[in-house]
Amino acid sequence: MPAPLPATATSTAANARAASIVQTAPVVRAEDDVFYPSSDGKRMTENTWQGEAIRHAAGDLNVMHPEALVALDVLVYPERGNRYKSIAPDVLVALGRGMGRRSSYRVWVEGKPPDWVLEVASPSTEEKDRHSKWRDYAAMGVREYWLFDPKGDVYPRGTPRLRGLTLEDDKYRPLESRLEDGVRMIHSEVLGLGVRAEGDLLRFWDPVKREDVWHQPEAVAAAVQEAARADREAAARLAAEARIAELEAALQRSRIDRESE
Repeated sequence: MPAPLPATATSTAANARAASIVQTAPVVRAEDDVFYPSSDGKRMTENTWQGEAIRHAAGDLNVMHPEALVALDVLVYPERGNRYKSIAPDVLVALGRGMGRRSSYRVWVEGKPPDWVLEVASPSTEEKDRHSKWRDYAAMGVREYWLFDPKGDVYPRGTPRLRGLTLEDDKYRPLESRLEDGVRMIHSEVLGLGVRAEGDLLRFWDPVKREDVWHQPEAVAAAVQEAARADREAAARLAAEARIAELEAALQRSRIDRESE
């Protein structure tokens, strides 16, 4: 059996191990000097319909809430100084925060968590979306958590394509659907809008105007049609004015001819 090391040798060995641990541990800088990555290295979407659902929802919400931050796949950091804890909702809405550019959403900088988040189903994330992400959002204080399966073929059979959840006592409970002008939809208290699945997309409903919110391509097409209609009316008006001017000129010439006879 080897003889025990002298106390000084034991102390030296312990100090060496401690030094090694310090050297290999991650360096944690002062909170104000922590670098918060803007990407988690994961792709945003796995298919075109998921991407379309995300982009259309964000575009519609930008129109309805111009005072809010509406962001796609931005990393949310809930804890100051902790760069290793983050979550990236497909769409987030932070009311009253404005659309200034951000590389990430840091809760302590913004002064509050996002108010509304949406996760659009993909095969690799749907189980986490349905079973565990709610804990992260609830711990943060996100008021509404929404889940949407565009094709209806990712969630298990019998699971609704669209669900809206509201935070109560640190847990989420389902928002009830109701009829609005004969159409069944879920009402978001946070957004002040009705929401329903329509094809592969979400459709928002404005309860003040009592009408659907147009998707941006629809709004652009309608604006083009309105501009074309206005151009046609203007052209018709100019043509009518020109014709009237011609008739008045002809009448004037006729009157002059009669007076000269």
